[in-house]
Amino acid sequence: MTDFQKYIQRYLDLIPQGDWLAELKKTEEKTVGIYSNLTEEQAKFAYAEGKWTLKGLLLHLSDTERVFQYRILAFARGDKNNLPGFDENEYAEQSFASERSLESLLEEYKLVRKSSQILLETMNPAALQYTGIANGNEISVETIGKLIIGHNYHHLNIIEERYLPKIGWM
Repeated sequence: MTDFQKYIQRYLDLIPQGDWLAELKKTEEKTVGIYSNLTEEQAKFAYAEGKWTLKGLLLHLSDTERVFQYRILAFARGDKNNLPGFDENEYAEQSFASERSLESLLEEYKLVRKSSQILLETMNPAALQYTGIANGNEISVETIGKLIIGHNYHHLNIIEERYLPKIGWM
């Protein structure tokens, strides 16, 4: 198993067995449920120096999902270009998430997720098996779709373990 395969496997392992597309809605509901119950002040919390705030983490989920959507679209349409990687910390640094309202960040997350659902649920099943190169690694459309879910679960776990207990939410 390559380092890349090991890296993505940690996200894929977080997805419950069964209909993986249904997990798009479940992770959205769980994420929206948590963020809808935060105050603006709580959303500014970072659990340690140098870590993202809850606002920043939410925008990171939207940004990453958008990158994954583009990869899905490109590979499903037969694009053979090697798509670049992205630096999540550079994106976060340039996002200005702290200057936005929690409400606007949450609305954006919901819209991005709806777009992912439509993209994946209406795709020809054969296209899910198409592959392409992203960040120097071959990956299938289906695997990228699953990474959206696993990546979301990964961050939900971090939120529940490292953020919410420190703001007295749980």
